[in-house]
Parts: sequence; C-alpha cells; structure tokens
Amino acid sequence: MSKRIPRYAWMLVAMLWVVAMLNYLDRLLITSMRDPIKDSIAMTDAQFGLLTSVFLWVYGIVSPLGGYVADQYSRKKVIVFSLFVWSGVTLWTGYVTSFGEMLAARAVMGISEACYIPAALALITDYHRGPTRSLATGLHVSGLYAGMALGGVGGYIAELWGWRYGFQTFGLVGIVYAVVLMLFIRNPKPGEIADSEPDESPGNPAEALEQVNFIDSLKKLFGTFSFYILLIYNGVIGMAFWLIYGWLPTYLKEHFNLNLGEAGISATSYIQVASFIGVVVGGILADRWSRTNNRGRLYMPIIGFMLGAPFLFLMSSTAVFGVAILGMVVFGLSRGFHDANLMPVLCQVIDKRYRATGYGFLNFFSTIIGGLTIYIGGVLKDQNVSLSVIFQISAVTLLLSAWLLSAVKIKKI
Repeated sequence: MSKRIPRYAWMLVAMLWVVAMLNYLDRLLITSMRDPIKDSIAMTDAQFGLLTSVFLWVYGIVSPLGGYVADQYSRKKVIVFSLFVWSGVTLWTGYVTSFGEMLAARAVMGISEACYIPAALALITDYHRGPTRSLATGLHVSGLYAGMALGGVGGYIAELWGWRYGFQTFGLVGIVYAVVLMLFIRNPKPGEIADSEPDESPGNPAEALEQVNFIDSLKKLFGTFSFYILLIYNGVIGMAFWLIYGWLPTYLKEHFNLNLGEAGISATSYIQVASFIGVVVGGILADRWSRTNNRGRLYMPIIGFMLGAPFLFLMSSTAVFGVAILGMVVFGLSRGFHDANLMPVLCQVIDKRYRATGYGFLNFFSTIIGGLTIYIGGVLKDQNVSLSVIFQISAVTLLLSAWLLSAVKIKKI
C-alpha cells in the first residue's frame, strides 16, 4: 500500500538544492573569468582549458568510489563532507598566485565534488520512490542550473571587484552552509519511505541491505548490458554539455562582440532558465507517463534531444544573436528532460544497492570525455579552429546518442 510522501522528503530536496547550486557555481566561476585570470596568472588558452579538464578528470575518476561509499555507508556524511571540502578549496582558489597552484586547487576540488551528486541523488530517490521521483530529482538538478547561471555572474564580479573576490566569498558561504546541513539533513528512518518499488523495502538501503564489496558492485553493474548503453549515452551528453560550459562564454564574446559580463550571463542564463522549465515539465510528464507506460521516463530525454540537438546546431551556425538565443533556449529545455530522468531511469536498470555507485560511473565516463573535449577545444582554438564547428559536431553526436538510448531495457515498476 502506498504511503503519503512525508513533508521532510520535500524539505530535503529544498536543502540539497542550495548545495547543488553551490556545487556548480564554485566549479564554473572560472569559465566566465577567463580574461582577468589570464591577465593575473600567465597561461595559454590550452592551459586555461586544462584547468577545467583536470577538474573533470579527477572528478570523474573519483565519482565511482564516492558513489560506492554513499551506497555502503552514510549518504548524509558524504554530502556534508563533500560540501565542506570543496568550499574550502574554493576559498583557497581566491588566493592562488601561479598556474601550478591553480591546477592543484582544481584537482582537489574535483576529488571533493565527486562525492556529492551520486550521494545526493541516491538520498533523494531513497525518499521519493514512485510517483514523485522524476520531479524530485529534477527540482534538485535545477539547483545545478542556478549555480551555472550564477557562475556567469563571475564576469561582472571580476569587472567590479576582481576575480579573486568571487571565490573567496562563495567559499565562505559553502563552509557555513555545511555546518547548517550537518544539523538538518538525515538518512531515512525505517518506515518513513513512501511508495516503495516492488523490489524495495522501507528504510535506508545502506542500512537495510547487506554491504557489498566494490568488486562485486562492479560485476553487477557491468554485467548489465543496458548500463553500457547509459554509459555511452552519458559520455556523449558530457562532451556536449562541458564544451558549452567551458567555451560558450568565449564563443559568444568573440562571435557576437559581447563584453565579458554580457557573454558570461548570456552563456548561462538562457540555457539554465530553459533547463529549469525542462526539469519541472519533464519530471511531471515522466512521472505521469510512467504510471501507464513502463518506459515513460526513458522516452522523455529521447524526445528532448530529438528536438534540442538541431537547435544546438542552429545556435552554432547563425550570425544573428536572437536566433542563437532561441537555439540555447530549446537546447536548455531538452537538457532539463534529460536531467530529470537520468537517475530514475538508472533506478529501473540496476539494483538499488548500486545506485550511487552506478551514477558515479556515469559521472566518470561523462566527465572524463567532457574534460578531454574541453582541452581539445582549447588546443583547436590555439590553432584558430572555430568553436562553431566543434559545437556543430556535438549537436550531431547528441542526436545519435538519443537514438541509442532507445535500446535500454528497463525493469517493470
């Protein structure tokens, strides 16, 4: 018999929304501050791209281990520890004086941030099982969008107070919020879980089920064919997303002759506002569709990118800024459909004991490819290759990955 969703389940989403916002804000501040950072610390475009690439590579490598720890132990402790450490690193970044020190800070940030997303999404799906899962996941992910959009403010912060000020301020905010979070978030209590899935029992999976060693987790995950499809799909998504995060401000600044602040805001605000609408609409539609069609949550990202990929191509092909805005908006909507449903789809592919670990591997593949793509983008830019061409190739691969996703086989719910 289905239980009513406890009020705390939605309070948890709200509290973690702030953490998600800080997660992406702290990592993306750097992308909208390219010029002042390069003026302060000597580096080439390839080296500047490497700052984000190294973060992503470390983030990706550590993500499966961070997910495994969250599956086997306390999701709460992993979340709080992650926020505290990456906020300290953000504060440190505001004081670096060399490229090597900046590179080291980005690597440590990658380690600490890698633990958050798998643990947070797993904790949310612990509380939301069934008719609210996609919406709850999507609302949390909208915090990431807010962080991306605020990351674009970095250009204005750099112009007004200097690039170091933003890192110092947001680092302190995160440290304080980590202490607050320790007091108010908790793992679910026995009997508190609502709307259990057929193969799930009430309580925290990390507490209710026997612990599984890391090697056995790998065997279970990689013994599932559909998990390979999700890995490939999410790798392509990561390539496109991180190219946009890393180089869209630079592309808009140069292609449409915008100033630093305008380029930073334009590169984030249009996509993130549209993505927020996408996660809410995509989450609600997926939750409703899944009640009558077992593949309803799977169809939402497929439909999204069938529409969004052509508009990403349009954005990178036009010389009219208004048309580029339209392209960013439709692509943002499609991205929201994806983000609201990736974890819910994963829950229909793998056993509940490996959710955070599985999502960690999706992060691993996505960010390793994304980081490599950002670095290649910097190398090609040094060789005077247009960013338009790179974005166009990403649009085509996005369309192909959406078709591939239709081959995923999912459990009945």
